[in-house]
Amino acid sequence: MLVEVEGSQAVADVIVGAAPDVVCAYPITPQTHIVEGVGRAVRSGALHAEFINVESEFAALSVLIGASAAGARTYTATASQGLLFMMEAVYNAGGLGLPIVMTLANRAVGAPINIWNDQSDAMAARDAGWIQLFAESNQDAVDLHIQAFRIAEQCSLPVMVCMDGFVLTHAVERIDLPAREEVAAFLPRIPPRQLLAAADPITIGAMVGPEAFTEVRVQAHEAMRSACTTIETVQSEFRTAFGRNAGGLLAPYHLDDAETVVVGMGSVLGTMKDVVDRRRERGERIGVLGVTTFRPFPAEAIRDALSGRTHVIVLERALATGTGGILTNDIARALFDEDVHLATVVLGLGGRPVREDDLDSIFVKLRYGTLPDLSFLDLHAEHAGGGRGQLEMPVHRFGSPLSRRMTR
Repeated sequence: MLVEVEGSQAVADVIVGAAPDVVCAYPITPQTHIVEGVGRAVRSGALHAEFINVESEFAALSVLIGASAAGARTYTATASQGLLFMMEAVYNAGGLGLPIVMTLANRAVGAPINIWNDQSDAMAARDAGWIQLFAESNQDAVDLHIQAFRIAEQCSLPVMVCMDGFVLTHAVERIDLPAREEVAAFLPRIPPRQLLAAADPITIGAMVGPEAFTEVRVQAHEAMRSACTTIETVQSEFRTAFGRNAGGLLAPYHLDDAETVVVGMGSVLGTMKDVVDRRRERGERIGVLGVTTFRPFPAEAIRDALSGRTHVIVLERALATGTGGILTNDIARALFDEDVHLATVVLGLGGRPVREDDLDSIFVKLRYGTLPDLSFLDLHAEHAGGGRGQLEMPVHRFGSPLSRRMTR
């Protein structure tokens, strides 16, 4: 059913349809509207769940770890500093392989304090053993949350659905919102792989010494790698059930003949597609590749999608201080022997607006060979130490001996 609704409320509605048994909530901007919506459903009787108000984000996830281990379907949401505060529990949930679903309303991480959007929080947890799915739009956010419960329970892994704070969480737009009964039908209960039960006692999360710790970590690694197949299968099943092609590993756009491909995650992809559409009308062979599944990183699919391209431009909504692009590094490994120029553009940090004209300027610089390997979109250099030379980054002319090529 098509409805005009805020992104957070739409997500809350499908969470109610997923019928979690236990929901833990601690408010932090910009995710609060989601758990408020779920809480109202519990109070009204639309959702029969244990809704637990806890004293912190750490407590929220800790409670869900216990509930999930006991066989409950579980859900929470957080953002930014809240995710960092629960980080010990985030790693525990990943290491234990518990099928918890969490919404991460992406928000910048301080200091300095900032409540607006970028993806620094998700990047801080990228190696914690959680599947990470990124939504381009609120329709994506709805569809990915539905799939997340099925993926989590089939893989016995926690899933983090990332949606850009404010840009998506607080945006009102038209969404095809499935009935709660349809969501419930897509998410039948399956027996958990591990279950704490008095009738059949087991121990989970016990201490593991040097003689076995490596093997445990390798098992977790292989479980994450095999999740790619499940994610693709669930995407296909979702398409059959709901008639939309959402989710999966990657979201290609005009890739067939593209010589230049822009890669990114989240809501910036929609703006970039508008820019690319106009440039393709002028005959430019440009495409966009959205990374829906960031963890596990779909390296093989990335390689297949980007092989043979001339230029790959990676849009980053987070910055690895002292290194540069985080997504870029993963893509570089996937393309280690490809003859392609790889450039990173960091943008939208702390909620700075990403305008079409600014994105268009990337292609202007690319055309004239002045796009640096690492650049910051709409940078106010006078306030960032540019006068002292800190921001003087190399500009590599394409085809020159200095060009950075992903070659052996």
